[in-house]
Amino acid sequence: MHASQAKPHFPHLFQPLKIGTLELRNRTTSPPHASAIGNIYGSEDEALQNIAYFDARASAGLAWVGALSTLLGNHLIPGFDPTGVGATTHGFFRLPWFVERIQQFSDAMHRHGTRVTVQMVHQGGMPHAPSPVMSAPVINLMPHVMDQADIDAFVREYATSARLAAEGRADGVEIHLNHDDLHEWFLSPVTNQRSDRYGGSLENRCRFTREVLQAIREAVGDNFTVGVRMNLREEHPRGYQVEGAIQIAQYLESTGLIDYVHGVVGNPWGNPSYIQPDYFQPAQWSQLAGQLRSAIGLPVVYTGKVNSPEVAESVLASGHADVVGLARAIIADGELIAKAERGESDQVRPCIGCNECISRRYVEGIPFSCTVNPTAGQERWRPARTDRAQRRLLIVGGGPAGLELAASMAEAGVQVTLWEAEDQLGGQLRYAMQAPGNHRYTEYLDWQTRRLDRLGVELQTGFRADAAEVLERDADWVAFATGASARRPNIPGVDQDWVLEARDVLAGRAQPGQRVAIVAQDDHLPPLLLADFLSERGHEVTLIYGTNGPAQLIGRYTLGAIMGRLDARDVTIHTMQEVTAIGDHSLSLRHVYSTRERDLGPWDSIVLACGGVSVTEPYNSVKAQRDGVHVLGDAYAPRRAVFATRQAHALARSLLS
Repeated sequence: MHASQAKPHFPHLFQPLKIGTLELRNRTTSPPHASAIGNIYGSEDEALQNIAYFDARASAGLAWVGALSTLLGNHLIPGFDPTGVGATTHGFFRLPWFVERIQQFSDAMHRHGTRVTVQMVHQGGMPHAPSPVMSAPVINLMPHVMDQADIDAFVREYATSARLAAEGRADGVEIHLNHDDLHEWFLSPVTNQRSDRYGGSLENRCRFTREVLQAIREAVGDNFTVGVRMNLREEHPRGYQVEGAIQIAQYLESTGLIDYVHGVVGNPWGNPSYIQPDYFQPAQWSQLAGQLRSAIGLPVVYTGKVNSPEVAESVLASGHADVVGLARAIIADGELIAKAERGESDQVRPCIGCNECISRRYVEGIPFSCTVNPTAGQERWRPARTDRAQRRLLIVGGGPAGLELAASMAEAGVQVTLWEAEDQLGGQLRYAMQAPGNHRYTEYLDWQTRRLDRLGVELQTGFRADAAEVLERDADWVAFATGASARRPNIPGVDQDWVLEARDVLAGRAQPGQRVAIVAQDDHLPPLLLADFLSERGHEVTLIYGTNGPAQLIGRYTLGAIMGRLDARDVTIHTMQEVTAIGDHSLSLRHVYSTRERDLGPWDSIVLACGGVSVTEPYNSVKAQRDGVHVLGDAYAPRRAVFATRQAHALARSLLS
């Protein structure tokens, strides 16, 4: 289907638009999201990966890259070390290679007709603030209160930084006024309690931002786009709401210094965070942007869980925004815009909103990966096709690892056969998708199944193969993705019939009673998802963790949403408590640090959410008898779906290389 035929499917999304000096071929932009993929300001190799990632998306139709989140140089006394997320000393604008990197990035985007803006960021409290006030109950570092010299220094720093961005051939800059930025702390009645000309009235609270914008305009002139990104409401009971955001935007518009307003919702730690997981509806707060758009004359950008072409079109058609921001959606499918333009949106790989794309790098310190698209961040590698008639692969196991390996190898021309022991594909995804907020897992599994069908992968479900059957198969490679069985910890009393497994409960094979205790021996979402599942159905739920907090490996962008849901249903959470025995509808606990013992109960049911144990047969038997045998996913070591799909991509890459 030609693009001209497909565009009527998304008549608003593919309308061109001019914002300031930005000539946009459609209504899409990408907000900052790729530092974990490759730091444009880091090593040369990291920068090349960042450019390759965006080059692929620009070539697929992305109109505007606003994704260069760039830290401002700090203003500090000698020896002070700023700490916290986003803290910096010298910033990125002051790097000796900053201009060269921006030129390299901008030139690559401009070749596709894609515009580039640099976002200017300085986190509040790192260590500066307008007043000695903290912005959140989870942050306890008291800031340095800025005097006039501090304010003047930052105004100069913004102007110099904008000039450097212009020298880098960027098309504009976006001033970060949200998510605990220093500007938001001045704008907010919560964090700005000054009594001088920078506090009190709306005009005074906007004064710092106005001075920065004026200095930037004097540095770069009018032939350069300048916008602001701001919260459409503060996630604080005493913060400004949408009416306050509109007043701020109207005031900034009245200065004549800005070309657009970018509206978002969320904060860096709460519920919702500004990277919303899938407990929220797509574009849930776009109507707030619509209220802003109705109140000002400037173009409005909306970002916030715009996760498909259909959602993007709906936001635009409803008049809620002039441009939509896409981040996780184009991580999940870099061809999203091109597919929509061709009328192939049914082939868009769905984002499941799990936030592994940010949590892996910034919580666990391990390499970036996307659960549904392990090729994201790997754009510099392209597999060569293999002679379909010459190479054959047998995969045992149809969970996330087996499905992704099958598709990756089939796309390279390998003849693939996949055997799955259960009647349905999906492995543990079929349990996870039962929990509230995980409906997109179903969409992803359906998409993956359609993908295998298009590729001609030979599927056989309901077939539990043994070693002899595998060895009889004439295949060049055999890969075992047999997953993991539910782990039952070695606790006295664990085998009683009222002690249930999480998988059985989620699948409906076991029905717990009213009062439920969940034994949580898992550092990620599963115990919390189970508690959500049960409490939504009216059960009284208590979670028991041995760790000093729940879900140690869940990032702050995701944790707030699930914790808010559980607290709203009075779910109780005990931490630092090891379960030492299961009695007659009771639990014996021992504090992991003091070793003090206690009993807890009575309970109608105990549910175990204790992870899994690798299923290693028939892998071990087959491996001992032939070459070309591989293992991946939970069959190697139980982890999360993102580990499985990443391993599948890595194995495919190894075999095809």
